[in-house]
This record gives sequence, structure tokens and C-alpha cells, in this order.
Amino acid sequence: MVKRRILHAARQNVPSREALARNRFIKPVAHRVLAPELWRFTRRSVPRGVALGLLVGIFLLIPGVQIAAAALLALPLRANVPIAAAMTFLSNPATTPIILAVSYYVGQKMLGRSGDLSHFRALLDNHASLGEWSAWLFSDAAPVMLFGLLVVSVVISVLGYLIAVWFWRERTARKWRVRALRWRRHDAPPPAELELGGEAS
Repeated sequence: MVKRRILHAARQNVPSREALARNRFIKPVAHRVLAPELWRFTRRSVPRGVALGLLVGIFLLIPGVQIAAAALLALPLRANVPIAAAMTFLSNPATTPIILAVSYYVGQKMLGRSGDLSHFRALLDNHASLGEWSAWLFSDAAPVMLFGLLVVSVVISVLGYLIAVWFWRERTARKWRVRALRWRRHDAPPPAELELGGEAS
């Protein structure tokens, strides 16, 4: 039940190729972002996509920019584009207050500074423009919040990468256990070499 809900949520959040192609930030390089190799689910591209999406989704809270940034960064990192885009939705109206509180606490403790977060929340709630966000970077709260967001996003993305690698290996091992069981039932030896599942990159 939980697995089905997770898969359903992922499918709902994964943008289509057409939607990405229409994105104003991606349009100039849409032909590269939509390349088939970046949309294949492999043992390396999927964990990279998970880590990239979490990093961008948490650190870059500006609505409308997260998916584009994840898709563009997937090019040099050879990460799975739909997975990276879907993982940015970890930061949503329900989780953003928690992310901000934890990030501000981490930044405050590690830098020994504080600042007023009311302006930051107002920018988020009012869907501020990039110009307004640029102006906020010069406020007293910016260093604390940005540093905290960076630390939290890096930690979460590393954990996400490790979990994705473990999940992929478990999934592959389970498939081969089932295949081996079928071979034994037919009194035939299993294949000499077991593929690792997916492509090398």
C-alpha cells in the first residue's frame, strides 16, 4: 500500500517531456534535456537523479525554478531527468516550514548569527520575482538561511543517494532470486552471469 502511494505520487509529480520542452528556462537546450539517455532508469542515473532533485528542491526554494534547475544540472551529472524533477517536490507547502525552521536553526548554530525571517517567508508566500530574491541576498538573514539550507540539502541528498542505491540493489537481487527459484523448479541451472540491471550509466 505504501509503495503504491509513493509510486502514484511520483507519477503525479514527474513532468512530461512536453512540459519540460515548454519551460522558458529549458527551451534553449530542450533537445539535450529530452535526450533518451537522460530518461532511462538505470542503476546509476536513478540514484543521481534522487540526490540531485533533493539537493535542488531543498536548497532552491524558489517556485518554478526548481524543476528547470534539476533538469539542466542533470545534463553534466548524467542523472535521470524525471526522477530529479520529481524529487524537487519534497519541498512543498506542507514541508517548506519544516525545512526553513531546521535550516535556520542549523545556520544559526553553525555561524553564530541570527536574522529576521519574516521577509523571506513573505517572498515565498508572494511568489517573488528573481529580482526580489536577488535583493534579499543582501539582507542580514540571507547568510544564515542559505548556509543552513546548503547543509541540510547536502545531508538529505547524500542520504537519498544511499537509499536509492540500496533500493536498486535490493530490487535487482529480488528479481534474480525469483528467476533462480523458477530455474530450480524447472530443474535447470541458472544463467552463468547475472546482469546488474540497467545500463552502466
